[in-house]
Amino acid sequence: MIRNFLKTFLLVELVKGLVLTGKHMFARKITIQFPEEKTPISPRFRGLHAQRRYANGEERCIACKLCEAVCPALAITIESEQREDNTRRTTRYDIDLTKCIFCGFCEEACPVDAIVETHIFEYHGEKRGDLYYTKPMLLAIGDKYEAEIAANKAADAKYR
Repeated sequence: MIRNFLKTFLLVELVKGLVLTGKHMFARKITIQFPEEKTPISPRFRGLHAQRRYANGEERCIACKLCEAVCPALAITIESEQREDNTRRTTRYDIDLTKCIFCGFCEEACPVDAIVETHIFEYHGEKRGDLYYTKPMLLAIGDKYEAEIAANKAADAKYR
C-alpha cells in the first residue's frame, strides 16, 4: 500500500512516459511528405474501377451481369441490349463508389477482364454525384491507364 502511494506521489508513470518520449525525440523521423513522396503500394491494391477495351478498340464487357450479381454492396447497375451481330453489349454500366466496398469480387467474376480495379487512390468527390461512375467515365479511365493495368494483370497472373 505504501509502494502504491509512493508511485502515485512521485508520478512514476509520468516519468516513464517522458523517458519514452525523450528516446524517440532524436530518432530518425519517418514522415512522408505526401504529394511529393509516395509510399509503396501493394501489387494487389484495389482502387478506382476501370473498364478495358480489346486491342481493336471494342469494349470487353459482354453484359453477362456476373459482376452485378456478385457485388455484395449492390453498387453496380448494368443494362444491355443485343447488337446486329447477335452479341450482347452494355448500354449502361454504372458503379456507385459511395456504396462500393472495394472487395474485388466484380473483377474476379468477370470472364473477360472487362472491369478491373486500378492502383488509383487519389480521387474524390465533393458531392454524392461525383462518385457515381458511368460507362464512358470507366472506359476513359481504362483507356488512360491501359498499359499500367495490363502490366499489373501480367505480374499477378502467376498467382491466379
